[in-house]
Amino acid sequence: MKSLDVNYFTIGPRLALTFAFLIVLILGGNALLIWQFHVARLQTDRLTGASQQMIAVLRLQNSLLSFHQRLDELVQTKDAHHLAAEAEPLRRTLLEQTQATKSALAHLPPETRVDPAFLSTLDAVEITLRSQLKAVIALATLGDWEAVRRRLAKELKPAETLTSALVNSIDQELSGELTEAVENMSNVQRRILLIVPTTAIFTFFIAASFGWAITKRIIELRLEERITERTRIAQELHDTLLQGVVSASMQLHVAVEQMPEDSPVRPALNRILQVMGQVIDEGRNILRGMRSSVESASDLTNSFSRIPQELCKPTANYRVVVEGSALPLRPAIRDEVYRIGREALANAFRHSGAGNIDLLLVYAANELRVLVGDDGCGIDPEILQSGREGHWGLSGMRERAQRIGGKLKISSRTGSGTQVELRLPSTIAWESHRTSPASQWFRGLYRRHRQRTQSESHERVGK
Repeated sequence: MKSLDVNYFTIGPRLALTFAFLIVLILGGNALLIWQFHVARLQTDRLTGASQQMIAVLRLQNSLLSFHQRLDELVQTKDAHHLAAEAEPLRRTLLEQTQATKSALAHLPPETRVDPAFLSTLDAVEITLRSQLKAVIALATLGDWEAVRRRLAKELKPAETLTSALVNSIDQELSGELTEAVENMSNVQRRILLIVPTTAIFTFFIAASFGWAITKRIIELRLEERITERTRIAQELHDTLLQGVVSASMQLHVAVEQMPEDSPVRPALNRILQVMGQVIDEGRNILRGMRSSVESASDLTNSFSRIPQELCKPTANYRVVVEGSALPLRPAIRDEVYRIGREALANAFRHSGAGNIDLLLVYAANELRVLVGDDGCGIDPEILQSGREGHWGLSGMRERAQRIGGKLKISSRTGSGTQVELRLPSTIAWESHRTSPASQWFRGLYRRHRQRTQSESHERVGK
């Protein structure tokens, strides 16, 4: 079988654009989802940072209060020796807590804002706490406990006040962040619930459209493959069977010419020659129907013009009218259109008894239209509906039109002529010469499929 030209496997700019739009839609939908999750994560980080800061400050505040309360209790005992013994462990415990607070603040998310004054206070507590405790112990040793109380209040009260104010500030900020987070999360949820179904629906419809276009192109390729195979069979029949019959007819004609005029066998042989001539004519007409008579994409008009001579039916007035500029048709579509038109003309010439037969070929912007009309006897309604027994012309035209995605309308009334109209959308009819990367990819895929199929066929033949 002759291999189909893979250059015909072009998906065209519209299909390539649809494929590109499908990819962009999928990527865009995923990008929107990722962005919404990113927004939600940022909001969560802000809430986490504010909560961690609140916990660290509350722990420090509790440590400061405990430190101050324990020193007050020691001052109440008025025992300078006891105060000096417990001051250092209390100081180390407080310094550990300040270090832990600074470490927690350093590891907060980048979006978390920390009051610089609070960090300065922590540094001041670490630097001055030892000297302050020494001064307090010295005053206690002198027995001036009232001065000790004033000194403790003066040194520790600012840190406690700042810590308390920071707790209130963080609490207000956390409340605002929580309210904003709830609103933002609701918005994110609504957007996701909108993006996911919308993306899925659009993706489904575009993918379905893309799949339909690919399926249509595969069907066209199969049509072209079938036409190629039918042409090959017609060529072989012409070169073998028909040529053999023609050769036998010529030899028989020579033999008859050499016979005497009064031979009793000669009339019978002449009748055989006449029958063989009819068989040869009918065989040629059948082969013309099997082979495409359209030599090129722009030769449809000339091919329709030659049909009366091919049918040997020049009795009716016949004309071909073309409207619009001729456009190149897809090869498989072109051959099917030709065969539908040829069958309609053959029926008109053979069976209608018409005096006038017209073929209108319309190249419109949105469709190809072929109209065959005659003023003959018309078609019986029963034959129009179910066809003539033993003949498949009408049903064959309908099947061909349906196979290529066209619409065939046959209207006729007894005694008022017949009209056969074929309409084919431009998206199916016209050949596209533009080649896109997607077209090249599909042509390569089809080429590999053809090579694999041929290889398997050779292996089967070899076995």
